[in-house]
Formats: sequence, C-alpha cells, structure tokens
Amino acid sequence: MMSQTMGDAPTIIVLGIGNVLWADEGFGVRCAEILQQRYEFASGVQLIDGGTQGLYLIQHVQCADYLLIFDAIDYGLAPGEMKVVEGEDVPKYLGAKKMSLHQTGFQEVLALAHLTGRYPKEVVLIGCQPEEIEDYGGSLRPLLKAAIEPALQHALVRLRNWGAVPIARTIPLAPEEAITLPHLALDRYESERPAENIACRIGDERFMPAND
Repeated sequence: MMSQTMGDAPTIIVLGIGNVLWADEGFGVRCAEILQQRYEFASGVQLIDGGTQGLYLIQHVQCADYLLIFDAIDYGLAPGEMKVVEGEDVPKYLGAKKMSLHQTGFQEVLALAHLTGRYPKEVVLIGCQPEEIEDYGGSLRPLLKAAIEPALQHALVRLRNWGAVPIARTIPLAPEEAITLPHLALDRYESERPAENIACRIGDERFMPAND
C-alpha cells in the first residue's frame, strides 16, 4: 500500500521490505510504518510496505529518482547493529546472505531496473542485523526495536537532503492512509497475537516430525 503525499519534490521512494510475521524479518516494514505515522512529506514521496513482493516492486524502483530501503540484513554483525550501504553495494548485500526469498527477489528488481535503464540516481539501504526470524507470529526483538530510532534518524537526514521535506504530523494518520493493514500495525499486532503456548510459532507438531 502507498502513502498520501503533499507539496512538490523529486520522486522519492521509501521502501520497507520483509515479513512482519517472522519476528525480526519485519524490521524494514516497521521502520516505514513508523516513519509514515510520524511525518508528512513533499509531493512525489511515496512510502511503501513492500513486504515480500519481489519483482512486483519493479515499477516503484523504475520511477524513483531516489530510493531508500529499510530491511533486516544478515551482515554477520551483532544483533541490532545497523549498517548503511549505498550505491552499487546495495544489491551485493541484499544477495550475499539471503535470509528469505524476498531478498533474492529484490536483488533481481534492482538488476532489472539497471537493464531497462531506469535506475534511481541514488540508492541507500538502511539495514539491521536480526536476532531471531524463526518465530512465526512473533514480533521484533528488543534490540531490533531499539534500532528503529537510529534508522529513522539516518533516513530523515537523507530524505531532507533529497528534498523530501519531512514535517512532523499534527493530525494522526488516518487508518485508510496507512501503508500497513490495521490488524498488522505494530501495536495491535503485539497486543492481539496469542501466546506461544497457544499458537505454535516454529511449525505445527502434528505435521513437523520430532527430532530423534
């Protein structure tokens, strides 16, 4: 889903990719979600929950003058540590240590944008080292939650430099404008999800054979 925008600016895409249902895998989407809740932007700025859509995101990359990506990346660092990657290094990090299929898909999106000659002037990846992703129905671990604030602050510096003109919201974001579906928004997701002893998060034991 895509946010509403205001004013005049170059085409800037802010993309959160990942799967909010797999614990720290949702880091990128949560960053984009919170950024949208707190700020309005100039015309031409689009905040997108890219989820795990892969090649379906190609149109957004091709139309961008500037592209900012939030994602959980296996950098081989300590959990919760953030690393910013730019330019030609972005596809390398998205594909070097793949944690899920969405990273392979988005690496291909960037390659296809190159081939079609419609590639952003600048691409920045703000990634965070996950702690746990094998937790279906889980949420961000505390270290990843703590990393959201520095990730957003770095993003705001870039966005200002690009002409996105972020302005703090004075009126809360309307639910129908949110890039995250209401029942998947972070606060509601965490407050309503069942406990682990009620809903198995690593695979249903009726179908997953026990290890001998």
